Amino acid sequence: MSDTPSTTPAPDCTEPRTALTPPEVEALVRGICFKTGPPRTVGVEVEWLVHELRTPQLPVTTDRLEAAYAALRNVPLRSALTIEPGGQLELSSPPAASLMECIRTVSADLDAVRAVLTAQGLGLVGIGHDPWHAPRRFLREPRYDALEACLDRTGPAGRRMMCTSASVQISLDCGYEEPGPLGHGRRWWLAHQLGAVLVAAFANSPLAGRQPTGWRSTRQLLWLEIGPGRAGAPPLNGDPRRAWARHVLDAPVMCVRKDDGPWDVPEGLTFRQWAESGAPRPPTREDLDYHITTLFPPVRPRGFLELRMIDAQPGEDGWIVPLAVTAALFDDPEAAETAYRTVKPLAERALALPAPHNPLWIEAARDGLADPELHEAAITCFAAALEALPRIGATTEVTDAVAAYLDRYVIQGRSPADDLLDRVRGTDRRPHGKDIRT
Repeated sequence: MSDTPSTTPAPDCTEPRTALTPPEVEALVRGICFKTGPPRTVGVEVEWLVHELRTPQLPVTTDRLEAAYAALRNVPLRSALTIEPGGQLELSSPPAASLMECIRTVSADLDAVRAVLTAQGLGLVGIGHDPWHAPRRFLREPRYDALEACLDRTGPAGRRMMCTSASVQISLDCGYEEPGPLGHGRRWWLAHQLGAVLVAAFANSPLAGRQPTGWRSTRQLLWLEIGPGRAGAPPLNGDPRRAWARHVLDAPVMCVRKDDGPWDVPEGLTFRQWAESGAPRPPTREDLDYHITTLFPPVRPRGFLELRMIDAQPGEDGWIVPLAVTAALFDDPEAAETAYRTVKPLAERALALPAPHNPLWIEAARDGLADPELHEAAITCFAAALEALPRIGATTEVTDAVAAYLDRYVIQGRSPADDLLDRVRGTDRRPHGKDIRT
């Protein structure tokens, strides 16, 4: 949720300028958000819930969080460290020239962060939605005050998303201008269709208030409840640039920022209407750039493609598997073609409705790999990724981790959410199941 630095280079979009007209907005968005060229860089943002080492079901006090984050500010990191509204911790990698460079950078930074937190009696847990605690704001800033006021209009899901959720977000270059497996049009389409498979395969948020919600990915349920204006994708038919530009124009404005005092939170005002009316003040290019950061679709183009649909993963290194699988399926031409052919039949289940508010994504979030078609597609895609990983430079340790995940979860039609559900229901039969003390 935080406006963290890009994990892939993008042009400077924050220079103030004169008021914008709707045609200027569309032209700017089309130029800013899809930068084409050979897929060369990869990035990842890993979010974590921060918990008490001994008793994770107890909330961490504000004073403890403030002390821990003050200590972390003195730690030299290559990744950008930011704090989410509920006190979640996020590391955003710099753009990396390879998958392994990205993994090594973030792994080293996480080691340093964990050492500081451990000294404070705190730890990181990778779960897509906090299974223990109700939402509680840690950050008190005008941006988050405005976001909370805006999201409250559609119900409690917004506060839960802000304060009790965590994810693994993967950033990939848009791809070539030309058609083909690595073309930007194909990669845009694939991100939205393969995205449902990734939701199901990595679902890890089945609990709220220590009880099952009925969804393998409660985090995705929250995005559904927030609604398509704030958390939906544009239609996939037609040119991606035009579709995204129109989506940005027709999306509701979260806030109109002010130099002092609370920010205005208009109701029902789209950016197009703001640009046409010039009220309460004419929007500038800086306002446009900020508006884009307040939209949370499952795939957000920011000069690169930011895939936002994957729940935070268990274990210290669990985030590596979705990063490796996704990078392989997008950046290796053979794997990308296999993924495209595999998910193409699934697209019919979306009924041409934008993600995540379509039947395919809803069933992926609710049922996970218990859905037979998603299960079959996930097996094929993971196998293709496993073959491609050595070709994109992955080490044996990374390929072994993906293979282990394929065997333990995907082939069995399971995800980490099923482990959490087994523990709550007392049906965990694994000899070394790790207790999260739910």
